[in-house]
Amino acid sequence: MRVDLAYGTGGLAVDLPDDRTTVITPIEHPAVADQAAELRRALREPIAGPPLRERVRPGQTVAISACDYTRPQPRHLMIPAILAELDGVVDLDDVVILIATGTHRGNTDAELRAMFGDQVVDAVRIVNHDARDRSSLRWMGRFGKDVPVWLNRQWAEADVRITTGFVEPHFFAGFSGGPKLVAPGLAALETVLTLHDAARIGDPRATWGVIEGNPVHDDVRAIAAATGVTFALDVVLNREQRIVRAFGGDLAPMHAAATAAVRATAMRRVAEPFDVVVTTNAGFPLDQNLYQSVKGMSAAAQVVRPGGTIICAAECRDGFPDHGSYREVLTSAASPEALFEEISRRTETVPDQWQVQIQARIQRAARVVMHTSYLGDDDLAAAHLERTDDIAATVAALPGRVCVLPEGPMTIPYLAEE
Repeated sequence: MRVDLAYGTGGLAVDLPDDRTTVITPIEHPAVADQAAELRRALREPIAGPPLRERVRPGQTVAISACDYTRPQPRHLMIPAILAELDGVVDLDDVVILIATGTHRGNTDAELRAMFGDQVVDAVRIVNHDARDRSSLRWMGRFGKDVPVWLNRQWAEADVRITTGFVEPHFFAGFSGGPKLVAPGLAALETVLTLHDAARIGDPRATWGVIEGNPVHDDVRAIAAATGVTFALDVVLNREQRIVRAFGGDLAPMHAAATAAVRATAMRRVAEPFDVVVTTNAGFPLDQNLYQSVKGMSAAAQVVRPGGTIICAAECRDGFPDHGSYREVLTSAASPEALFEEISRRTETVPDQWQVQIQARIQRAARVVMHTSYLGDDDLAAAHLERTDDIAATVAALPGRVCVLPEGPMTIPYLAEE
């Protein structure tokens, strides 16, 4: 059978054995006919609390949190919808859009224009959050399980704080969107490191689709609740990255409704593990580096048998990437086993170690083979990964049942007994 994998911007078609291949995708829902109207409805008919416009008064300052360039959030639709609701109440000079980078790099002007459109970029002040710039941060206190919290000063001091994001299963936070647009998105490096320490990431409840009792998400929710969000807007997307439904309102009930919708479509039960799992990282922009592609590996790891093979197709046009500490940490030990043991013993967190910790845990249990257009053999060998230029041939040479996740972490399979 021919399967189209989400890969870069153009996709990748592979031929796999008909008699032993199972393809798992989300339950598909068509996009709404009018995306702008759906966003407007969510802003005016929220899940809980009054409409956005009723929460804002003339003269107030407004901060809007939005995902960075590695996320397929339809910012070009969501931000104009919010600005339209604020029109006539607040002045655009009193509005700032904060890119919730977490510890990622800031986005360039060209990226911002691709993300928001020229009209928004030219009319509204947009600031890349910098987790390492202490002068741009404000101390908020300790919340959750003793997490020291600094947040972006412009966010913390705004009269009105609006989060915008999209909801999908997340490999250690349970689900994306909602409170993650506060922390880690707008938090200090020290806050992020605490939220991503080895103990929290190593907890078995820090996984796909789990929120309550998940030590990462429990603390993320506690931070957002304690520091205050005026209004929250999240969307659910289909494989074409178009809006299926929008959710607005008070943060906690809004996010609960959105995650319930995603759980029903993206979490797919399977009867038994597979010998081979072919996965992706959902194409561009999610597969633009190896760091992000650990999510695709993790989705596959949920249903691969111990000792089985994961084949991950991710373009990685941004390399490891060059920024951050992922490459340094990943190449600091001779094997995944050594990496996992060393990180698990740490009492101090190093930036990006959480991604390596999860990757090493996966590689302790399964062989991982990459198909990528931008990382060479030496790069992959340094990352303890194998390479294939022909996914079909690699699968054909492997025995046993095959599972395909064409959209990678957009679909999270789980074993029936779980």
